[in-house]
Amino acid sequence: MSITGLDLMRPRVVVASLMALRGAALETGWAYVRLAGLPWELTLQGVRGLASWLGGADARLEELDCADEDGLPVLFVHGLADRSSIFTRLRRALRDSGAGPCFMATYNAFNPDIPEAARLLGEQVERVRRQTGGRPVCLVGHSLGGLVVRYYVQRLGGDAHVPLAITLGTPHGGTAMALWGIPHPFLRQLRPGSELLAELDEPCPGCRTRFVSFYSDLDEAVIPTSRGRLDHPDLRVRNVQVHGVGHLMLPVDGTVIEEVRAALAEGTAEVPLAG
Repeated sequence: MSITGLDLMRPRVVVASLMALRGAALETGWAYVRLAGLPWELTLQGVRGLASWLGGADARLEELDCADEDGLPVLFVHGLADRSSIFTRLRRALRDSGAGPCFMATYNAFNPDIPEAARLLGEQVERVRRQTGGRPVCLVGHSLGGLVVRYYVQRLGGDAHVPLAITLGTPHGGTAMALWGIPHPFLRQLRPGSELLAELDEPCPGCRTRFVSFYSDLDEAVIPTSRGRLDHPDLRVRNVQVHGVGHLMLPVDGTVIEEVRAALAEGTAEVPLAG
């Protein structure tokens, strides 16, 4: 390569490096914020999970503030050891997008299994539909929450009620991180080649749900980052690669939020909302 060619490439390398450094710094800052509130959130999850295990309550369905009550209902599904605040910026940005009302789904931490979490998600989708006059529901899942969404749609007939599913930083192909972590049941299901992932790779002809999968080249939780793509011959999928955004920052990144708004606006325009 000529000296001139090297000179032309150098600014691109510098810009890419600066974007990566910025993304890493933002990810670190957000991680500190998340960790500060994690003990309290885990305590709340434990109490709710224990109540469910004792038969006192099922998984919680939290209605969130959203100005548009006549659009496509949105049900957010958080990741492992996460909480509704991860979607705060995103749901605020949906207020004039034609989507809403918004809800937060949860799953029982005392029964950590993706198929069981998907079954509970199905119950909560039905509850949202009853509250909104039988309207179809859009699902937005972050990290492991995206696999819960997929299992419900692909294996439990959720595609009959979910016209659009959006995943953010979901290890659709598994992640090497799960090989190094604690032997938690959820993490075992996230290992590449797990029985759960093999089941999701099985044919699902005629699936009616359209997917949009966001994955990042700076995702430290999905290793390698290409496993954040959703590739399945029977699914209608648009994969969107995001540059310089860490795993925790995906639901709060401005570019991602605008893309999600656009996808929801398109979905709202395509789907009849009459019950």
